[in-house]
Amino acid sequence: MVAQKITIEPVTRIEGHAKITIRMNDAGKVDHAYLHINEFRGFEKFCEGRMAFEMPLITPRICGICPVSHHLASAKATDDLYGCPPPRPANLLRDLLHMGQVIQSHGMHFFELAGPDLLLGFDADPAIRNVIGLLGANPELALKAVNLRKWGQEIIRILGGRRVHPVFAVPGGVNKALSAAERDTILADLDTSIATIQVGLQIIKDWAAANMEDINKFAVLQSGYLGMVTPKNGLELFDGNLRLLDRQGKQLELFDGRHYLDYIAEHVEDWSYLKFPYYKKMGYPQGVYRVGPLGRLNTSDLIETPLAGAEHKEWKALNNGKPVENTLLFHYARLIEALYAAERVGILLQDPDILSTEILNTRHEFRGEGVGVIEAPRGTLIHHYWAQPNGMLERVNLIVATGHNNWSMSTAVDSVAKTYITGPEITEGLLNRVEAAVRAHDPCLSCSTHAVGQMPMQVSMFDSKGNLIQMVER
Repeated sequence: MVAQKITIEPVTRIEGHAKITIRMNDAGKVDHAYLHINEFRGFEKFCEGRMAFEMPLITPRICGICPVSHHLASAKATDDLYGCPPPRPANLLRDLLHMGQVIQSHGMHFFELAGPDLLLGFDADPAIRNVIGLLGANPELALKAVNLRKWGQEIIRILGGRRVHPVFAVPGGVNKALSAAERDTILADLDTSIATIQVGLQIIKDWAAANMEDINKFAVLQSGYLGMVTPKNGLELFDGNLRLLDRQGKQLELFDGRHYLDYIAEHVEDWSYLKFPYYKKMGYPQGVYRVGPLGRLNTSDLIETPLAGAEHKEWKALNNGKPVENTLLFHYARLIEALYAAERVGILLQDPDILSTEILNTRHEFRGEGVGVIEAPRGTLIHHYWAQPNGMLERVNLIVATGHNNWSMSTAVDSVAKTYITGPEITEGLLNRVEAAVRAHDPCLSCSTHAVGQMPMQVSMFDSKGNLIQMVER
């Protein structure tokens, strides 16, 4: 019998819930594979009527993995809305908080979520293809990985008061200064953390060298690229203009993120709750682009810290200076960014203003509209608020990092399914590769809340008449 449809639900080792459907033709080949984002939370709508100053505390609840990113993007939007730019020391502290987020998120994804595929193999037994299996295979590496994430989380705790959903940034600045003792506590683990990231970089380089055949056929996609840059077009994660490149790496736009509506629009498909952003002037799908580590390293001409800068030069050489298009190399880019973030922590902590108590601007020039943009670990994050004169929100628009990559994830799923699934028989390893196309993007599909109870990985195959002919469950 020939299968008509394969369903993978849920996609595993990502944040949030999604499923994949793979439609087969009568010859047993893949017609098309779809990524369905089947969550709907409505944050934009239920924030209407709230007070704008509440948003830095409300929006982190969108996600328990990257709450700092929403916290800071929201704070930047309220700075703009209330007309109260923070003093320089407050921005340094916000930047430091953000580096902690990047380090813990990138470290966790590489070592705990994607690492089992890379270190244990896509075809390894799913019972061990996880962080527990990694611990058994290499306990020393697993411990280093845990300590790296712990360091990032400790930066968040010291500044934000807690490791998840921090209470730190407020319109016009932050609510807590950094003490000399706290600075020294963070600095104490800097060198060890950099060394761990460098171990990870060597692992991904060795893995890439041994698996180049897979890398060169696994969702190699042409697209534009969007990312935040410094005035020198260097990598920037906290504050800067947005740079958009075309598929050949040529600059299309360099713009203030507050004007994003002049450049970005969103397309809708009936099979997903997640929208598809694109470059307005080119339309959809010609104007699709990628964000996140792969997008940012392609968008950046350099990295202005020494260790990550040297790694970035090697990265640029992968495709002779042209954009790197290989989806699996998201993992390589992610570790280069983690190294940059760790170096940035050291730079920030040596700045004389980092211990200043001038951390809040209390003078407001209310504007009624504000935009905040930041580079979340997964890509460009935009918060846009409109408010009445009393500060009550009338409208909220959020373009989350994963949303920018919706086209990329969906296209990668289709490409990998067509490349690896060539007949009617299901093998767990092949389906794991399809999941890995999503996992490479490290998507955050929304949220700090999850369904109660078990959510098994279940794959069902039906024949052309809709009869169930095979099921795999874990």
